[in-house]
Amino acid sequence: MRVRVPVAVVLAATLLTGCAQSVDPIERLGKKAAQRVHPHGPTREQPYRHWGLTAPLAPAPTPSLRPAARSAGPGLPPVVDHVRTRDRVVFLTYDDHATGARQEPRDPRFADLVRELRLPVTVFPTAPERGHFAGLPYAAQRTEICGHRPRPNSRLLRPPYGTYDTTTRRAAADCGVSALVLWRASTTTGTLTYARGEHRLTPGDIVQVGPADSTARLLRGIQQRGLTVGRLEDYL
Repeated sequence: MRVRVPVAVVLAATLLTGCAQSVDPIERLGKKAAQRVHPHGPTREQPYRHWGLTAPLAPAPTPSLRPAARSAGPGLPPVVDHVRTRDRVVFLTYDDHATGARQEPRDPRFADLVRELRLPVTVFPTAPERGHFAGLPYAAQRTEICGHRPRPNSRLLRPPYGTYDTTTRRAAADCGVSALVLWRASTTTGTLTYARGEHRLTPGDIVQVGPADSTARLLRGIQQRGLTVGRLEDYL
């Protein structure tokens, strides 16, 4: 039986901003990446061992009620870097230039890891050579956010480089966005750093992961904290 792994893919405004939807990770990474996905000989029955884990990732619980996020203001979507939940889950987010999702993967093992561990991740398409759009007039931001949405049910938005203003939130609300997604922890510098609060992973943290080859190491730390990986769209 084919296993479909939920991967939330975010379409960019100015190729830097996007709204999330769920697709198969191998489909998202493309045919070339799919051809690279293969069982690892004797480890295919216990793929977690191949990635240096001592046990399979615990399955994420299904929230009985979607936790309410704080609003950014009247009629505006909330801006979140952490989800208020008692579930012992964290959420992994990526820029697709780090995973190679829009082109030949920089780390060809990323597709293998996502598939074999059935890992729910959120990928945000980005183009690092482009600048911020926060500060642009409302009409320009609304055009960028609404004009590139692939489907009406796309609900999550990451502003480019995590920068936004009130106009961004107004435009996002008018495009049907339910939340702007930032991050509390990040591995983009090669080590786990924190934007605020405790210097350790806590339930509900949104993590910006990059490069993709740091994922397995991060997963080991997640397990050591007694946490697992959840699907962000189940909580926002």
